Amino acid sequence: MVSLVLLALAWQAAALIVASPLLPGPPAVAEAMLRASADYALPRNILITLGRVAASFLVAMLLGSAIGIALGRSRALDRVFGPWLIVLLNLPALVVIILCYVWFGLTEAAAITAVAVNKIPNVAVTLREGAAALSRELDEMALVYRFGRLRTLRHVVLPQLAPFFAASARSGLALTWKIVLVVELLGRSNGVGFELQTAFQLFDVATVLAYALAFTVVVQLIELTLIQPWERRANRWRR
Repeated sequence: MVSLVLLALAWQAAALIVASPLLPGPPAVAEAMLRASADYALPRNILITLGRVAASFLVAMLLGSAIGIALGRSRALDRVFGPWLIVLLNLPALVVIILCYVWFGLTEAAAITAVAVNKIPNVAVTLREGAAALSRELDEMALVYRFGRLRTLRHVVLPQLAPFFAASARSGLALTWKIVLVVELLGRSNGVGFELQTAFQLFDVATVLAYALAFTVVVQLIELTLIQPWERRANRWRR
């Protein structure tokens, strides 16, 4: 809290020194936030963007985790499909977004697909490294006690991968909502990205910062109330 207060004070001092609408201070940004909330535009657009973030995030986590675990558990699959991940990791997000809009039109499905495709390789790489580093002793124990594939996955593999899931979720959430803003800016008529584009055209820096700060607070609340409690619960088995 002290560091945040110091940051706000430094921001206000810089705004007073510059004395330009291109660098509004915290009071001006707070006023813009209240103005955008008066007609419910700010909460409505945040909810729309959050819906797109949630949909693309879930798709990316499910597909990316499945791909990463499969590659990490099988050297043959990793040799065949591992290079694909490198290609997708280095494919610019903007290219994927444009291609999805060109191929599928300016639709909601195209927007969510573009975001998910950009995030899947990151999740897959993280889970692949985690699956490759699993304890062989625990695998042998599951084999001796005849756990079977499903019980081994549930009771042996997934608990060990909890830190890698948490890392993927944390970085994925940050990356996903940033890409969603670009998707909305390029091809949607609502959402935080669309509002940022409108504010940019009007050189309304206060509104840009108001939407950015509001959405950052929402994402931070998700981190504190969902991801961190789940991570602590998933790691209870560790000594």
